[in-house]
Amino acid sequence: MNIRLANASDAADLVEFNQAMALETEGKRLDSQVLKSGVEAVFQDEKKGFYVVTEADAEIVGGLMVTFEWSDWRNSWFWWIQSVYILPEYRGRSIYRLMYEFVKNKANQEKNVCGFRLYVEKENVNAQKVYEKLGMESSHYLMYEEMI
Repeated sequence: MNIRLANASDAADLVEFNQAMALETEGKRLDSQVLKSGVEAVFQDEKKGFYVVTEADAEIVGGLMVTFEWSDWRNSWFWWIQSVYILPEYRGRSIYRLMYEFVKNKANQEKNVCGFRLYVEKENVNAQKVYEKLGMESSHYLMYEEMI
């Protein structure tokens, strides 16, 4: 397995992963063109975040995105892990753990990251167990949103 920062040539795989993840976890079908533009925007503006991918046998088999949240309380950044997807036939092989370790190592090099956050569907118990096994804890915060 090779874990690396994604580049613009990986965008098509990341679009497919996002479509599959949205359908699998939320039953949503995403607009392909909007999603493609959204993925490409991350590669065009590093302030938006970055992607990490896992390769096996020259094929991308997993990916995630990291975005940034400034914490004035801590005078440093939280990195939000989003859009996590691993091809079904590669699940159970510690791929997420490897990507998370890659992200943590990158954060340690930055010296201004205070923690990691992510959100997970309430019903996605398998993912919750993986995150807990790697040291993450359920937060005392509830998430609210309003779409416009």
